[in-house]
Formats: sequence, structure tokens, C-alpha cells
Amino acid sequence: MAFVHLDVLCFYSLLICTAFSSVSSNAEIKVNPPQDFEIVDPGYLGYLCLQWQPPLFLDKFEECTVEYELKYRNIDSEDWKTIITKNLHYNDGFDLNKGVEAKIHTLLPPHCTNGSEVQSLWSEATYWKSPQGSQETKIQEMDCVYYNWEYLLCSWKPGLGVHFHTSYQLFYWYDGLDHATQCPDYIKVDGQNIGCRFPHLEASDYKDFYICVNGSSDSYPIRPSYFIFQLQNIVKPLPPDYLSLTVKNSEEVNLKWSMPQGPIPAKCFIYEIEFTEDDTTWVTTTVENEIRVARISNESQQLCFLVRSKVNIYCSDDGIWSEWSDEQCWKDDIWKETLVFFLTPFAFVSLFVLLVTCLLLYKQKAVLKTIFQRKQEVFSHQDTFC
Repeated sequence: MAFVHLDVLCFYSLLICTAFSSVSSNAEIKVNPPQDFEIVDPGYLGYLCLQWQPPLFLDKFEECTVEYELKYRNIDSEDWKTIITKNLHYNDGFDLNKGVEAKIHTLLPPHCTNGSEVQSLWSEATYWKSPQGSQETKIQEMDCVYYNWEYLLCSWKPGLGVHFHTSYQLFYWYDGLDHATQCPDYIKVDGQNIGCRFPHLEASDYKDFYICVNGSSDSYPIRPSYFIFQLQNIVKPLPPDYLSLTVKNSEEVNLKWSMPQGPIPAKCFIYEIEFTEDDTTWVTTTVENEIRVARISNESQQLCFLVRSKVNIYCSDDGIWSEWSDEQCWKDDIWKETLVFFLTPFAFVSLFVLLVTCLLLYKQKAVLKTIFQRKQEVFSHQDTFC
């Protein structure tokens, strides 16, 4: 029994020594954090570059593939975005209305460190746009719509209490442009810029679109406003047209319409239909441009529907509903049907009477013509005798 107890003590002692030996071995392997970590603004209105240099004394790990774990976020955000990379830079978009913070450390893989990953200390960096002007001078109610996936229009309201001579300018950039570009066609009210009509935007879909609206005033500085969105998510299509409503039978109605005109593919549409049967209205959606609906009653007097369209989830994350189409209706006029029911046989009878009358008149005319011709022959014979 004593030998068993002794063996157990030796086993535990061996485990403890092994653990301490492993800790000691790993503690000897260290790596420095990346050098010169910084956030650089290339002037793309929120598209920033996070860059760094390799850590010091990395030559000791020449056979290792060094990686970097990068975390970044806008300062008021709760969640960090995390990237594992072997590069020395990383680009992404940020909301420049807020500050930016990031941190990075070096990672050594397990096969270089006796089986366990080694991490350096964090290196941190922050970035803020130099604030200028009060919050009240910023533009208000910025609204951008990409009409029919063809042309972009943005509008805004001036900041609170700014002078009428305050001048606002809009700049935009997306991946593909060499530099931030100013709006070429402003919408003006009383000489003040309150919107922008954009030119044709080449290859601008499915990528971040950055906008900055800043301003100038003789009285005080104007605080700029920054926006990021993707154009396919703010598309407002044209409404459908050429609506048709066909009553198939007493129980079923067929609704059909034409796809809105423009460059949006047919597969990208979703439609919302508002159908009214007498005083009852209901709404449904479909991705097809035709739908069959069941009538509530075969005695309903009026059926109407209208349609609007939007880009669906297969082509965008969001979208804007079009305006409603013109309403298309069908009316069941009982008095009209009754009138037609009685007038139809009356019309046939009247036509028959008219034909008989014409025939009788024609025969009477022929008889009178014959009598007249005979009288003329008699008078002619008498004149010759005289």
C-alpha cells in the first residue's frame, strides 16, 4: 500500500515538473508588436488605410510565417471587426463623423513555439477628423435616392440657424475614382445649394459610396457631414404599367402588369399588390408580374388593384418602393346587363320589321312604276292617233 502511495506521488510530481518545464519553455519565446502602427487618411472621405511595419528582431523566426491580428472600430461602436492577415496594411471604410480606434499584435504559429501560439503585446492607434464648427451648422435630413438604377440625387436641409449666405459643397468618392470629386450640378433654392444631381456613375454598384457635405460661411466655420452607403440599396424603380384585370369566372381573377422600364433586370423585382373587392382590401407580394386571386363573392360589383415595385433581396440588401401605379378596375353593372338582355331581342325584332317594311315599299314602288309606264304608253298612243 505504501508503494502504491509512493507511485502516485511520483506521478503527480512528474506532471507538475512537466507543466512548469512547458511554461518555462514558452515563457522564453517572445515576439514584439508591429512597429509604426498608424491610421492614414488618403482623402477618400472615410476610406482609411491601417498600416504598420514588421516587429523588431523578427529574424529569429525566419522559418515562421508571421501573422497579424488587427481589430478596429468606430469609437462609439460596441463590436470590433477582426482581421487576421500576413500583409502590412489593411483598408476599410469608417464613419468620419466619429473617431476611429484600432489595435494590432503579432502572432507566431504553434509549430514555431513548441506547440502553442505566441502573441505580442497590442499596439494601438486612433484617428479623428479635426472638429470644426458647432454641431448645429451641419446639414440636416440628408436623403439620397438612386432613381431607377440610373441616376443619383441627394438633397439636404441647411443647418439650424445658419445664415442664408452659407455655401454647402458636396464631394463623393468610390473605388474606381482617382480622387474625391465635387458635385457638378447643384440643386439650388434662393442661391443656396440644397442638393446634388450626380452624373452617370460608372461601375459604382456593390461597393461603398462615400459622401462629404461641408460648407463655408463668413461668420463661422461649418461642420462637415460624412455618409457611406451602397447604391443598389437605395434604388427607387419606376412603377409598373399596362395593368390588366381579367375576370376568368365567378371565382377567379387574373391580375397582370408590365415590368417597369429601365436597366433593372426582371429577376431583381418584387411587387406589392393592393387588391380591392367592393369594400374589402388586402395586400400581397410576388416576384412575378402576374397573379391569380380568388374572389370573395361571385356577386361582387367592383374589383380594383394597383401595384408598386422594389428591388428584391437577391439584388440588394434594401431598397425603396416605387410610387403606386394607376388603378385598374372592373365593374359588374347589373342594370347594364339587364338592359342589354331586353334590348337585344327588341333590336332583332326592330330590324326584322324594318326589313319587311323596306321590302313592301320596294314592291309598292315597282307596282307604281309599272302603272306609270302603262299610262305613258296610252297617252303616247293617243297622241299618235290624233
